[in-house]
Amino acid sequence: MLTATNLKLSMKFKSKEKSTTHLTVRELTILSLSAALLFVLQVALGFLPNIEITSLLIIIFTLVYRFKTLYIIYTFALLEGLFYGFGIWWLMYLYVWTILFAIVYLLRKNKSVLLWAIISSLFGFAFGFLCAMPYLFIGGAGAMLAWWGAGIPYDIVHGIGNFFVALFLFKPLYSLIRHIYSKAL
Repeated sequence: MLTATNLKLSMKFKSKEKSTTHLTVRELTILSLSAALLFVLQVALGFLPNIEITSLLIIIFTLVYRFKTLYIIYTFALLEGLFYGFGIWWLMYLYVWTILFAIVYLLRKNKSVLLWAIISSLFGFAFGFLCAMPYLFIGGAGAMLAWWGAGIPYDIVHGIGNFFVALFLFKPLYSLIRHIYSKAL
């Protein structure tokens, strides 16, 4: 039987649950601006072959926003698809950035700038291999290896670039993003 006391308890539970599972307007705004920042910076740095800040920002967003970073990643991928067109490369963006998110989330308690620079670097070196995965299913191992092999020089630049970008920009960007997010909540 439903009484007034039971109804109140039920309503309290529902409102508490809602506040933990839904985004506030401020959080939605910050996450949207973060996705837009990723997109704008990727387009702005597009003239440089595989020099990017996306990897570093996804690392920082994961450390600050935790699982909410997935909203940023998929919004960023959608914006990229709308801007450049949807193709096999777009499918890669859906899982490649999620892999980086998962790695960072698993190591999130570590505070070493050097570790994050190394992870960003290794991700840059592995990026081409990770992106070659669909070709394994489309054309077999030969197609995958050919696609990956053709991009190895770019992966080397990507890995080296990611290391130095993370090494020099991690601390200031992490502090700034953490400060902005904490003030908004």
